[in-house]
Amino acid sequence: MKKQLVIALALSVSAFTYAQKKELKTAEKAIKGTNYAEAKTALKQAEALMSSMDDKMKSKFYYLSGKALYAGGKGSLPDTDLALVNLNKVEVGYSAEVNLLKQDIANALLVKGNKAYEKKNYSDASVFFEKSYRVTERDTVFLYYAAATAVNVSEYDRALGLYEELKKLGYTGISTQYYATSVETQKEEAFNSKEMRDISVKAKTHIKPTERISESKKPEIVKNVALIYVNRGDNEKAIAAMKEARAESPNDVNLILSEANVHYKMGNTEEFKKLLEKATQMDPNNPELQYNLGVIAAESKQTKEAKQYYEKAIELDPKYINAYINLSALVLNNEEAIIKEMNGLGTSRADNKRYDELRTQRQNLYREAIPYLTKAIEIDSKSISAAKTLMNIYSILGETDKYKSMKEKVAALEGADAN
Repeated sequence: MKKQLVIALALSVSAFTYAQKKELKTAEKAIKGTNYAEAKTALKQAEALMSSMDDKMKSKFYYLSGKALYAGGKGSLPDTDLALVNLNKVEVGYSAEVNLLKQDIANALLVKGNKAYEKKNYSDASVFFEKSYRVTERDTVFLYYAAATAVNVSEYDRALGLYEELKKLGYTGISTQYYATSVETQKEEAFNSKEMRDISVKAKTHIKPTERISESKKPEIVKNVALIYVNRGDNEKAIAAMKEARAESPNDVNLILSEANVHYKMGNTEEFKKLLEKATQMDPNNPELQYNLGVIAAESKQTKEAKQYYEKAIELDPKYINAYINLSALVLNNEEAIIKEMNGLGTSRADNKRYDELRTQRQNLYREAIPYLTKAIEIDSKSISAAKTLMNIYSILGETDKYKSMKEKVAALEGADAN
């Protein structure tokens, strides 16, 4: 009886082994014929026998499963993810085949990412770029692309996680770039590798081979991390990140302005002023900087300083239209207090006298704002905001002809926008 039992067990094991090999062979043949549905069916049957497989056979099963799910690039994204899960379970043999297939998957995901990017579908592009990196976790530049494209669609939480990962990995983005000049076009062209560049030079289709080191991406990364924290209202982390960003890019004036703005929001007025002074010293002849300083000063109710900054911006760039518009806004902002006082007056002789004085002040404000708005329209004849404001001012001042002219202009601009 014992001998018969041993023989029976041996026959059972042999039968299992035969079934496993048969199903895996069927799957392998189906994959070669690109019949991935048949391969999946065979692998499903083989999976039922998994408990009796040895390590070598299990590795073959996982490898074939990966190939069947990927389906030569035609598999869905979830199937591709599952394919990678299977490939990562291969422990015995197939290392070259697995690496080759993973590289193929990474490249296919990158192609999909590029196509999504070209269509400005940045959210999908970011996902594809990240997945391409996750396949081998070697090409960190794809992780950088994933973070940058996530920022484009304001997916800040996702971008922040990716940027933080890049920082931990020590990613800088610094690389050697290879160039040579085309004999045919006489224009310098970039090559993906030194080998490709050298082949072209040897073939005499290109001349003047040269190499350049790309700039570090680290300053951009730490800057974006800081700005994401600002966007989230996490002021303490924003300031800490900004200090790190400024250490990487000490000459980036916009970083200083951003940090100054965070300090202003937190009520740290002394630090706010200190940073503004630093920014001005670093780049006193930058009209955009002067304008931004004017905006920040205006927001903090520093009207005199704001006016000086706007005027300096115009001095540096006489066509800086936003500076003219904001100067008119500075003037017109004084109207609110005048109207409030006018509405609070009574009907006494003294009140009537004061009312007339305030009305004159209000009209003077309008006349002071007119040159700024007129200049803005001279610079940009399609500035509908400036045109509307001028129209209303002329209406209140009773300058009928100018009001009608500006009303026609506003109507024309609105009609153009509607079309």
